[in-house]
Order: sequence, then C-alpha cells, then structure tokens
Amino acid sequence: MEKRVVFDFEVTFLNGGGLQGQDFRLDIEGDDITEDELAVYVEKDMRLLMVKEVKILNKKVIIEKHKRRS
Repeated sequence: MEKRVVFDFEVTFLNGGGLQGQDFRLDIEGDDITEDELAVYVEKDMRLLMVKEVKILNKKVIIEKHKRRS
C-alpha cells in the first residue's frame, strides 16, 4: 500500500510575511512522518529562504497511489 500525508502548513519569514498551504499532499515512505520532518521538507523542497518558522497543522496519513515520480 502506498501512503501519502495530507496537511496544512504556515510559514513565517524572518523579514516579514508568510505563506500558507491547505490540503497539501506528499508521498511518504513508511507509515508516518513527523511534523518536524514535514517542516524541513516544505522549506527545502520549495527552496524557501529566511524561514523563521514552519507550523504543520491537521496532518493525516492516507492510503493513495504516489503521484511524484522518482
């Protein structure tokens, strides 16, 4: 079974402003992923700079075919 995580996130920047995402989906390996791991993924995969904080909200793991190609 392939698993994905669905979550919302809020990013705040050191120089002001922010970014939000709702119902963001991510392919995962294994059965779960921590909020800290998700925060790192959002920051690095989106190539965000000057990030002050990433909050992960409403996280749930679902069974769904992976979308991203390796």
